[in-house]
Amino acid sequence: QVQLVESGGGLVQAGGSLRLSCTASGRTFSIYNIGWFRQAPGKAREFVAVISWITRNTGYADSVKGRFTISRDNAKNTVYLQMNSLGPEDTAVYYCAADQRYSGSSSYEYDYWGQGTQVTVSS
Repeated sequence: QVQLVESGGGLVQAGGSLRLSCTASGRTFSIYNIGWFRQAPGKAREFVAVISWITRNTGYADSVKGRFTISRDNAKNTVYLQMNSLGPEDTAVYYCAADQRYSGSSSYEYDYWGQGTQVTVSS
């Protein structure tokens, strides 16, 4: 098993930036694909970004492409989500998720989840 803890959320004004971290413990973190998802009040959880452990290929939702960047530091067991040009529509609880085989956008396919970190963007 792997345990995931998100951090870095907070309150930021529109146009600002935040960097979220997803730190893992437990089994070897470096062999997991890591995805970021978010869930706004009253809405379904949605895919944000993913990074593969083998190729380090990345993928993004259209809504964040060009504004968000996902990266990983396996030596620190951490994946980052750099979020720039934030807008009120980015307000949500952000979750990271891990899976050894799947590296897509479906939240149902990920085996492990963190507890989430709140991001609030004021207009």
